[in-house]
Amino acid sequence: MRVLVADDHSLFRDGVTSLLEAAGFDVVGQVGDGHAAVEQTRLLRPDLVLLDIAMPAMNGLEALRLIKAELPETHVVMLTVSDSDDHLFAAVKAGARGYLLKSLNASEFLDMLEGLGRGEAAITRKTAARLFDGYADLSCQSAEPLDSLTAREKEILLLVAEGESNRAIAQALFVSESTIKYHMKNILQKLGAQNRTEAATYALRAGLVQPEDPH
Repeated sequence: MRVLVADDHSLFRDGVTSLLEAAGFDVVGQVGDGHAAVEQTRLLRPDLVLLDIAMPAMNGLEALRLIKAELPETHVVMLTVSDSDDHLFAAVKAGARGYLLKSLNASEFLDMLEGLGRGEAAITRKTAARLFDGYADLSCQSAEPLDSLTAREKEILLLVAEGESNRAIAQALFVSESTIKYHMKNILQKLGAQNRTEAATYALRAGLVQPEDPH
């Protein structure tokens, strides 16, 4: 399997690369930011991209969305220190084939990656349980905040949950970007959300957006 490693810490990249090569993986490149990850994925066409989330220039989630939009056959696995449910749900929604924490031991890490070739997702049982628990919460959450949104606000929230930017939403709805920003302010206030990610996660858990199969 041909692998591209994207992480802004060179020492960590070198360690992962050595581990992968010792296990028989072909590491075709290393990059230190999300923008470079997208560019090198286009150029090298690896089978698998290992993406950190917190990176300069472009974060891993943004890079993931671009890679999956252009090269949907490429497997992308997030390799991160972030144990955030928001990051986990956003990664799965954007098409990540796995979500692994850097605290994972080497043998389990390699087993997870080898499982990709068997059609498995690179995800631990604990993380999988968090995913299913999150989806199970759909039936337990009150629909009242969502019901307080206008039809237009629900339309915008749906597009936000699908990963669209304010500019793209404005173009799709034939309105100005400032109008979308105004609606987003109201949406966040009504949902009690701090940012777009929280609003998108709420939409997922409330059933406005159907979750994709993590496998």
